[in-house]
Amino acid sequence: MRELQKEFPSHQIEVWSFDEHRVGLKPIIRKVWAPIGERPSAVVCHRYEWVYLYGFVNPPTGKTEWFIIPRVNIEWFNLVLKNFAEQTMAGKPKIILLVMDRAGWPRSERVVLPSGIYVEYLPPYSPELQPAERLWSVADEPLVNKSFDKIQDLEAVLGERCQILSTTMTEPIKNLTNYYWWPQNISSEAG
Repeated sequence: MRELQKEFPSHQIEVWSFDEHRVGLKPIIRKVWAPIGERPSAVVCHRYEWVYLYGFVNPPTGKTEWFIIPRVNIEWFNLVLKNFAEQTMAGKPKIILLVMDRAGWPRSERVVLPSGIYVEYLPPYSPELQPAERLWSVADEPLVNKSFDKIQDLEAVLGERCQILSTTMTEPIKNLTNYYWWPQNISSEAG
């Protein structure tokens, strides 16, 4: 971040975190409260059809960007990065430092970083350092202990949840992801 600040002294610099999460027709089971003597039940049908949720979070502000995509590969990742850069207005006068884990495909030479996006990788085997990893528990809430007939039904519920998280839950997301050691955003000298 300091290097970017030296290189772009008149730009605003934001540090975002990125992670991906697989959800699908195989249900997410969690414990629930039930009256004493009653056994809770959940209708489940184990099927193996998936979508992937890409989550970007700016921990100091709690802002999020979400993308529901059909698979994880470099082509889709490039498309998501392009759209993320547009949504966050990366470039002039804003630089985004994107912190990611060391999964193999995002580090490919075929990944195209849009203008204004720079990447920093976390140390290997350190998911506890990844703020975006903490998004999945709140993103999964409407899917827990539910069975969906079609992947499109799940996508619709997940899309609504992402809208809620982006628009009305920035403060809880900030509290969940803004580690005390996470760098704060830097405003430009000009603005």
